[in-house]
Formats: sequence, C-alpha cells, structure tokens
Amino acid sequence: MGFRILTLNNISVRGLERLPRESYEVSGEIGKPHAVMVRSADMHHTPIAPSVLAVARAGAGVNNIPVDSLSARGIPVFNSPGANANAVKELVLSALFLAARNICQAWAYTRTLQGDDAAIDKAVEAHKKEFVGFELPERTLGVIGLGALGMKVLGYDPQITVTRAWQLSSSVQQALSLDDMFARADIISVHVPLLEGTRGLVDAARLRLMRPGGAVLNFARAPIVNERDMVAALDSGRLRAYICDFPSNALKDHPRAITLPHLGASTVEAEDNCAIMAADTLRDFLEHGHIRNSVNFPEAVLPRQGGSIRIAIANRNVPNMVGQISTCLASAGLNIAELLNRSLREYAYTLVDAEGSADEKLMQALRSIEGVLSARLVRVAD
Repeated sequence: MGFRILTLNNISVRGLERLPRESYEVSGEIGKPHAVMVRSADMHHTPIAPSVLAVARAGAGVNNIPVDSLSARGIPVFNSPGANANAVKELVLSALFLAARNICQAWAYTRTLQGDDAAIDKAVEAHKKEFVGFELPERTLGVIGLGALGMKVLGYDPQITVTRAWQLSSSVQQALSLDDMFARADIISVHVPLLEGTRGLVDAARLRLMRPGGAVLNFARAPIVNERDMVAALDSGRLRAYICDFPSNALKDHPRAITLPHLGASTVEAEDNCAIMAADTLRDFLEHGHIRNSVNFPEAVLPRQGGSIRIAIANRNVPNMVGQISTCLASAGLNIAELLNRSLREYAYTLVDAEGSADEKLMQALRSIEGVLSARLVRVAD
C-alpha cells in the first residue's frame, strides 16, 4: 500500500524528494490523504479528513494548526525545530546592528534630501548627530529561549535540556528569572513559541526594568510582546528601538520601530531544511510508527528487532492503559515481542511489536478501549 500526502502550500522540492514516488502520492488536490504537509496555510477552518494520520509543519510554529482537536483524534502534529535556526540567527544579528546604529532611520532620512550635492553634504553634516548609535562590545544581550560580537550574553530558558545546555558557550550566563534578565540587559531578543504562558511576556512592567536606551528584538511571534506597552515605551524615549518581523498599523510608521515582513525563515536554505525535516519525520511515522519532533505526543522510537506486526496506539495518559492493550492482544492470540510506552502531559503513545497476525476485528477492539484515540497497523509503504 502507498501513502497519499496532501500539501496545503508549495513545499520545497528538496523536501518532497524525500518521499519516494513509487510509494507516495503527493499533491495539493488529493482524496483521502494519510497525512498533510503545511507551511503557513490556516488549517483551523479547513476540514481534516478522517483518513488523516498525521500533520507535518515545514516550520517551527504551529499556530495555524488546530493542535487540540487533532490531539483528541490521536493525530500527531510534527514541526521542524531548528531547521530554520540559521536563517533566523542571521536576521537577528542584522537587527542588532540596525538597532545599535539607527541604520534604517538614517537611510530614510537621506532619501528625503533635496538640492545639489553641496546642499546634501551640508544637510548631512548638520543632521548626522540625530542618528548617533552605540557599539556592541561590553553591552549585554538577553536571550529569552536560549558571547556574540564581544557582547556579554544572558540566557533564560526554564525548559532547556541537559543536551542543549552542553552546546552553549561557557560565556553565556544564566539569568535567574525574566525580571532578572530585563534588569541586566541592554538588548532583549525573544525566541520562544507563542503559548498561553508567553502571550504578552514582554509588557510594561518588564520594559520598565530595562536600562534606559535599550532595544527589543522579536523574531518569534507578535503577541509575545504587548504592542500597546511597547509603543508607550518607544514614545516615552525609554526604549530606543523595537525591531520585529510583524508589521502593524501601530508600529510600521513609528520612528523608533523597524518592522520587517516576516522574513525570519525566508531563505531558500531554510525552506529546504524545514521541508526535508518535515518529510523525513512524516515518513518515519507512516512507515514505522515513530514519533519525533511532535508538539502534542511524546517522542517514541522503537527499532524493529522482533515481531511480525507492529501496532501504533495513541491514547489519553490514564492508568492501566498498557494493561488493557496487552490483554486485548493476548485475547487475540498475539505474543508481545517488544513494547514501548511514552507519555507527554495528557497524552501517551504505545508501539507494540507482536508475533501473529492482526485483523480488523482486533483493531476495532483496541479502538474500543476507553481512552484510546487511534490505533493502526503499521505497514512499510510498498
């Protein structure tokens, strides 16, 4: 059997090439898809077919995907964490220079100059002091969500893993809290997903903690910064600059704001990397039942070492679920060779390799267990 993949955006060819043509049908118009690949298309009002087993986002944010409703159906949502990191990093570095040297404001000023070259030279000399900036060495950069350019770097990320911590430069100091970071940093750069707990994370109270003349960079999501509070801080002159990837009527013409048209991941390389990661993750799930880079289900990888069949089960994280699954398999005469059960908050995922054969009657029995959201027999694509 082959797999049918519905694409809701133009997906990089380099990513789609990871799905073999002999076993995958990929199209923007396809019936009864097994999976959906998406970039920025809004899926909240898009009917999602009963046949869909997974959704893969070629990018990091999943705000355009109805994660909660898909979770309730046992459908994992995958994203591509880190695939566009270099593109965002380069844009953030450029934003640091824009903030420090008033480059955009100075350029805008020169485009208003009139008269002959002598008049322009005279005007430039008279007004260049209006665009005096500062140099980055000895300044402090605060990174929310974890030195660069001679700067002292503070990092704050309560969810950082041990593996990620080992990858950080020894020059990066840990802030004790967000308030501690805002009080110590000259420039704050935001790198966290938009969640209920991060909405309005940068607000008036935290902006007041910053040193006068500071700057905020936001290439994560617009609502993480309280826009009204940001405009007030810019108007008062306490904050010298706000640079973000999210234009709005309140910000796009503000003399202290630089708003870019959501360029964070807009490079050919980033689009390729995101599509490749999404396709690889999706293929691993469809063919082997493995879960990696999911935002709603736990990571679950079980190398095939035994058993003639593999069953993948998504369920609510409730007591005795593994026991009920095992009993159901035993009643069908299946002997468990390997079993992996992982949980993430209210959801769990189980992979079972078993000896024997499975029919639709067994699969229906598994699906009828209270708390089971989905169950499928995993077959390698033909």
